[in-house]
Amino acid sequence: MSTQAPAPHPTLFTARTEPDGLQVDAWDTDPLLLSLEMGGSNWPSSCRNGVCRTCIGQLQSGTVRYAVEWPGLSSEELAEGYVLPCVAHPCSDVVLRQGYT
Repeated sequence: MSTQAPAPHPTLFTARTEPDGLQVDAWDTDPLLLSLEMGGSNWPSSCRNGVCRTCIGQLQSGTVRYAVEWPGLSSEELAEGYVLPCVAHPCSDVVLRQGYT
């Protein structure tokens, strides 16, 4: 997982959830959680500011950047690919697995 600066113009990516295989459009200007909800996902959420961890998921592929300086994840969780979709923006097509495994 890496963090990147946003593109100068909005870019459209694809976000897929596992194991259900739901695939949605994901603009780099929107948090992944918003894209998932707009695509019909019932992804769990609560605070929407990167603190409560209700929306935690593991990035199976792709890269994201964060809308906050430090999301509520440990350095170990970041290294293992965990993300908080409420404050994570896609920098590529992504595949997410819901929950903390």
